[in-house]
Amino acid sequence: MSQGFGMESPSRHVHAALRKVARYLVVIESGGHAVARLFSEAREQVAEFDASTEETASMTCGQVSTQGATGPEWARALAGHSLAERAAAEVYVLNI
Repeated sequence: MSQGFGMESPSRHVHAALRKVARYLVVIESGGHAVARLFSEAREQVAEFDASTEETASMTCGQVSTQGATGPEWARALAGHSLAERAAAEVYVLNI
C-alpha cells in the first residue's frame, strides 16, 4: 500500500539551467505607463513588470540612474520603443 495517504508523491527534481542574472533595470514608458524591464549582462530581457510596484522601489533605493538608453548596445533590446521613450528611460546597474 502507498505511503502517500491519497496524495501524489512529488516528482524527481530536474537539474536545469537557471534563468540568467539581471544586471540592468530599465524604467521606460510604454503606451502611457511606466514599465520596468530587467536585462542580463548581454542586454537580453529577463523580466518585465509594472514600474509602480514595490519591487521597483526596493531595487532602485539608493541607486543612481543613467538618463537615456539611446546607445547602440540598447538598440536591439529596446527595439519596440520609440527614440523619445528610449531617451527618457532611466537605466540602473544592479549590484549582483
